[in-house]
Amino acid sequence: MAKDFSLGWDLESLNKAYQQGYMAGLMGMNRQKCPYNGEVISAAWEAGWEDGYESCELKAPVHKIA
Repeated sequence: MAKDFSLGWDLESLNKAYQQGYMAGLMGMNRQKCPYNGEVISAAWEAGWEDGYESCELKAPVHKIA
């Protein structure tokens, strides 16, 4: 597994950050709650959050006004 030791991330940690971000977005959590500080790994979390939040919005019930 390739790892960039100077930045402290590898493919596995990026995937984990993405999955955590996805779940956070799916639950409707605030985007500002990202637990990561590094630029690359926080970008992975935010990408997951965007995908999860989009899925959350698509599944939300539509309320029709009569």
